Amino acid sequence: MTVLVLGDQLVREVGPIAERPDERVLMIEARAFAHRLPYHPHKLTLVFSAMRHFRDKLRAAGRQVEYRQAETFGEGLASHFEAHPGDELAVMRPASHGAARRLRELIEREDGSVDVVDNSLFLCSRADFDTWIDNRSTPYRHEEFYRFMRRETDYLMDGDRPVGGTWNFDQENREFPGPEHEPPDPPRFSPDDLTRDVAEWVDETFDGSYDGPPYGGDWADPESFRWPVTREDALAMLDGFVEERLVAFGPYQDAMLDGEWAMNHALLSPALNLGLLRPAEAVEAVIAAGESDPDIPLNSVEGFVRQIIGWREFVRHVYRTTMPGLADANQLDADADLPEWYWTGETDMACLSDTIASVRERGYSHHVQRLMLLSNFALLYGVDPRQLNRWFHAGYVDAYHWVTTPNVVEMGSYGAGVFATKPYAASANYVSRMSDYCPDCPYDPDETTGDGACPFNALYWDFLDRNEIDLRRNPRMALMYSYLDDADSQAIRDRVRTLRRMEKDGEL
Repeated sequence: MTVLVLGDQLVREVGPIAERPDERVLMIEARAFAHRLPYHPHKLTLVFSAMRHFRDKLRAAGRQVEYRQAETFGEGLASHFEAHPGDELAVMRPASHGAARRLRELIEREDGSVDVVDNSLFLCSRADFDTWIDNRSTPYRHEEFYRFMRRETDYLMDGDRPVGGTWNFDQENREFPGPEHEPPDPPRFSPDDLTRDVAEWVDETFDGSYDGPPYGGDWADPESFRWPVTREDALAMLDGFVEERLVAFGPYQDAMLDGEWAMNHALLSPALNLGLLRPAEAVEAVIAAGESDPDIPLNSVEGFVRQIIGWREFVRHVYRTTMPGLADANQLDADADLPEWYWTGETDMACLSDTIASVRERGYSHHVQRLMLLSNFALLYGVDPRQLNRWFHAGYVDAYHWVTTPNVVEMGSYGAGVFATKPYAASANYVSRMSDYCPDCPYDPDETTGDGACPFNALYWDFLDRNEIDLRRNPRMALMYSYLDDADSQAIRDRVRTLRRMEKDGEL
């Protein structure tokens, strides 16, 4: 018997590795995965360094670890079964669609067998979600699922009622900070020798994968890579969030400031998605802090709990139950190519320039920038959701197919109509209200047409116009369509044609 540990299941406390403490451990580092997309170098460094650190920790604890480096995962399995004919593997179910089936086929091809068990890195099991959704008349509704999870976990519950008297404090999480608010410096975990070696190897092996500067430089620079690659550092990241950023996380959760890529966000998703942290311990640490510190508002605690036990669990199961169709969903028939500046960052729009610069530098921007800037522009412009999904999957250190596909194709692109009840489309008014980007931007957020008008405005009305057949009957869109009826449609179309020409000529 061998316990197979996948690269995004780096946990010792639960699952087969905890239940079979005396069994051999197999890990496979496959280079072919890193060639599938033009991945951000920090993402590759994070994954491979975390795997190697996990290997070393297991060995230091006395576990026998077989760490096979191969071009493909199948080659790594073949070498294992050559050494251990007829072996039986135990593994937690992978989150990606079809991965368990492909894994079983590879193992059986080598005359081995595998026991695929439920993934302990999520709070809601497949069976529990399926039972819940089978009893719904409107199956995919996040708020209903979130309340179900609150009851199931007893997090922030007072008997059968929510703590504070309401389930959701989202309306209190939309404040904009005054000049006196200075977000704390984001945590930085300087690379050790192992991570430096991995970073140099990534630079040499996958050079040019994520095109353009600042990549292709000295990856051994301790200022370059900042993410936790061990459980100890992941726990330190959690402690830092609770102690320094949780108090203001809730009120300013949706705010965007120029140059403040982290704001008061937790920055825990890379560690959670690798298994270095478990969702329950993160949630319980935040709840405990809120109970012990009167300065931490309930909307900060509830906002974090909702992100983890609500949204993260919800999109995992939406992905599981709607694939493979979700990945190719495109109900609005959007067919524009993703603008090149999503890769280069070379745009005059201040909000998008700053956000893409953050993605290029560190593989990260917070969730409001992802939804209301990056996805919103692509939605308005009519970008094919598959192209946008590919970009998110490649560019973010915390991105996996199960994460990006529901968030980008459905939530950001309104691609399937599975759980999104309307498109998350917004004009420059939202950007101006929730950020400080607009005053120093060459584009005017108060103008829709004419030279210098913010592209978000004309594109917003053009989006409504060209998708009228699909969207006007949506009751949540009725008010905006009443405004569209009074708009100067010809001037808007002229401005959009100009914007598309500017984008093509690299002038936007």
